Amino acid sequence: MLVPVLLFLLGFILLIKGGDWFVDGATGLAHRFHLPELLIGATVVSIGTTLPEVMVSAQAALQHNSGISYGNAIGSVICNTSLIAALTIAIRPGPVNKKTLRLPAFAFFIAAVVYAAIAYTTGTFQRWQGVMLLGMFACYMIVTVLQMKKNPDEAPEAEEEEVKERPLWQELLLLVVGAAAIAFGANLLVDNGTKIAAALGVPDSVIGLTMVALGTSLPELVTAITALVKGHSALSLGNVIGANLFNIVLVSGAAITISPFAVPVEKTLLGHNASLVVDLPVMMAVMLILCVPALAKGKLSRWQGILLLTIYAAFTIFQFVV
Repeated sequence: MLVPVLLFLLGFILLIKGGDWFVDGATGLAHRFHLPELLIGATVVSIGTTLPEVMVSAQAALQHNSGISYGNAIGSVICNTSLIAALTIAIRPGPVNKKTLRLPAFAFFIAAVVYAAIAYTTGTFQRWQGVMLLGMFACYMIVTVLQMKKNPDEAPEAEEEEVKERPLWQELLLLVVGAAAIAFGANLLVDNGTKIAAALGVPDSVIGLTMVALGTSLPELVTAITALVKGHSALSLGNVIGANLFNIVLVSGAAITISPFAVPVEKTLLGHNASLVVDLPVMMAVMLILCVPALAKGKLSRWQGILLLTIYAAFTIFQFVV
């Protein structure tokens, strides 16, 4: 038990330092090319912090473990929104750029509706549907890059002068090394966290939606906290929304393409699959609570953070009690 605990702590340290390097590199690139931080967060940072989910779900798919593949993606979206985004909103609510928020938010709901439609109508994800989700990911990246070129950041000059210029190679190195540290640290944390959970008798059906989802979402949490401390709240929000989209189209798309699977029936509620009754509706609800007020009013309020944290607490309790 001692070795898994030590490796778990090492993974946490790598996540913290990797998140620090990754945020530095991403914000450096944003200012260098005058790009909106939210869009950088929704692409480059999100891909890096979503790597753990991709690797865990792909590995689970190769082992034909549909519970982990399915639960990791859905659970990570819920965790990202109702824990990670909720914490940043509760601590520092404020205005958001509706124009740059619109694309990743709408893209998420389109992908989520497609994903939910498959789950509710057929209950089975086929390989061509995984390829379709990966195609949606490619389209989103292309549209996002075009939008970033069309809408350069209009940040005040005084703010840009405060940012220390680094050589381009150094900023790229920070991104690469930071992503590697995040991915390796998350793998250590998830693998050994799962061993600790198994030793304590936690059921496998709960591990996917809670332990693994929280473990693979720690890079988003660390990156969000690091960005918040450094005053880059837009980067934090963009990272969460972008990561949620990637959990649907990239993480799930890759897992389904590798090994198609049916929606797991690990537990039931009132005679129905609990995942269809609770997990998917909660995923959609928390994203609506996060995005609708932001898109309508152009700002985030503390009540959203508190409500989302309450939902996450209730969702976690439900997973362990029911």
